[in-house]
Amino acid sequence: MDFMKRIFEIIGQLLLLSWDAFRCLVTRKPEFRAWITQFYNIGVKSLSITNITALFTGMVLALQASFALASFGADLFIGDLVSLSIVRELGPVLTALLVGGRVGAGITAELGSMKITQQLDAMRAMATSPVHKLVVPRLIACIICLPILTIIASAIGVFGGLLLSSVELNISGYFYLSRCMNALQMDDVAAGISKTFFFGYFIGIIACNNGMRVEGGADGVGHATTDTVVSASILILISDFFLTKIFHVITN
Repeated sequence: MDFMKRIFEIIGQLLLLSWDAFRCLVTRKPEFRAWITQFYNIGVKSLSITNITALFTGMVLALQASFALASFGADLFIGDLVSLSIVRELGPVLTALLVGGRVGAGITAELGSMKITQQLDAMRAMATSPVHKLVVPRLIACIICLPILTIIASAIGVFGGLLLSSVELNISGYFYLSRCMNALQMDDVAAGISKTFFFGYFIGIIACNNGMRVEGGADGVGHATTDTVVSASILILISDFFLTKIFHVITN
């Protein structure tokens, strides 16, 4: 009972913060300088970790696919398997999990430190909204940057499969890419990218909410950071299942 009560309490907090952020977004002048800073911190600084992960994920997926398909004489379909797997599922989910771990923890720690040093209270005392100044730029950056990171990571993941197929499996690069193009439909690309807008929202709103509700000093910041990474990761995986079902129903 206490667990369910806590779940509904958290959902209420997230909805209230979402409403405050939306209201600030449409009624106040945007802080474009803060937005650009967060685009750099959240988007550009995440490129290396997401792209390296995507490259080797594509290579591993192609290698494992070759083991499984070779026994059926179907190893020429590696491009189909790699491209569909990465574009529809692995690209969006892995990118979201990596960004959730790096960015979500950073946002929570940053806002949590401001909370325990009473900087948020000082902003309110000066009639400045912490939601407008701090939450909105980070939330918008998460929602916008994650789809872009996913597109780049998915392309690099497919390239990783191409690299391994060409070097290790002696499959022509042209043939591999032609199989990828034949396998992928616009519905696949749209479904993969659309998910990431939701994932970005979940990461941003959970991280900001936990950061602004930190209590208990440095220990509280540590606990809130851990809660952000765990909660965002679980919500990404759960929502991925339901979003996949929804997009399947819509496209069929």
